[in-house]
Amino acid sequence: MRNIIVICAFLTIVLACKSPEARRPISAKSGSFIDKSVARNIKLNESEYKRIEEIIKNNPQNNYIASQNGFWYYYNTKIADTTKTPGFGDIINYTYNVKTLSGQLVYSKDEIKTQNYVMDKQELFSGLREGLKLMKAGETVTFLFPSQKAYGYYGDENKIGTNAPLMCEVTVNSIKTSESN
Repeated sequence: MRNIIVICAFLTIVLACKSPEARRPISAKSGSFIDKSVARNIKLNESEYKRIEEIIKNNPQNNYIASQNGFWYYYNTKIADTTKTPGFGDIINYTYNVKTLSGQLVYSKDEIKTQNYVMDKQELFSGLREGLKLMKAGETVTFLFPSQKAYGYYGDENKIGTNAPLMCEVTVNSIKTSESN
């Protein structure tokens, strides 16, 4: 009987000293969702760029310029003097309209009304924010924004749907230089 107690105590000590084993996941994620999302976005970008290139090709009277920020634009009215473009904190008074790439009006200048924007201190969709930096007071520019430079995946939750590339005609009325510039 004593031998059985010694053997049980010995087995308990040996088995209790075993290191814990890592638990394995029930299912493993392969990252395929991310891969599919990347592939889908690449196709979306390619199709939007093709549409924009087609617009540029079909309108040779407009001198389109490719920006470093991923959109295209041309000047409807260009100011030739050396007036400076807006800087950080400057207040820009402007009007604009929003159209689809096919030219269908989404928001008119009357609907949007005249806007004031403090450069880089307020929220504005990225394409328009970068476009305003290129403009001088008195200029009118037409921008072609791919969806990622416009309202992107979410749209504006009103009239602009998901992944909608846009055309905007923007007029800068005035630029008020901030005190710090």
